[in-house]
Amino acid sequence: MDETTTILIEALRDQVLKKGYGGMRGLALAFKSLDIDFSKRIVFEELKIGIESYGIRMSEGYLRRLFHALDKDNSGGIDFLEFMKALEPPMKHTRMVVINEAFDKLDVTKDDVLNVEDLRVVYAANARSHPKYQSGEWSEDEVLRSFLDSIDTPGNPDGKVTRDEFMNYYAGVSATIDDDCYFDLMMRSCYGLPPKSSQSKKRPS
Repeated sequence: MDETTTILIEALRDQVLKKGYGGMRGLALAFKSLDIDFSKRIVFEELKIGIESYGIRMSEGYLRRLFHALDKDNSGGIDFLEFMKALEPPMKHTRMVVINEAFDKLDVTKDDVLNVEDLRVVYAANARSHPKYQSGEWSEDEVLRSFLDSIDTPGNPDGKVTRDEFMNYYAGVSATIDDDCYFDLMMRSCYGLPPKSSQSKKRPS
């Protein structure tokens, strides 16, 4: 990817993230609504309409250059997931570590997929404190499914969240938090993870 394309992607990413941590999910929904044939591919006109419908302004010339750079096989379409991956905010390794730690805690069955059965083991207490559970409006499983849907790929919730989907969601959250320590603390508090262990300095023998 050349320097100009990288600059274009960064400019588009910045505009998306100005809409908050839900910006990436909102953009994904905008494109999902265009994918009528479920091909998971975007042609240029869909890219243009999706960007405009989401309230982002970018010249057609810049969009065409970006589109052709992402259309690696010159097929006239770009892969939806690859497009969203290109826009995903970069994260420091330390942040990825704590996100993976949270996923590993939730993934009771260790199959790299979160579902209601996993959450029922480790997240049931949180579900029972949910206002809609306490009011009797939702069952425990409905609360857990709602949690999964909030992290799942927008427009296509299936009750399962992969590690990549979990990471993508928190990449958006991460982009809105400048302080590494605060992000780490937030993740550990949210998922009941142990405090970050500090390595003791080795004394010279």
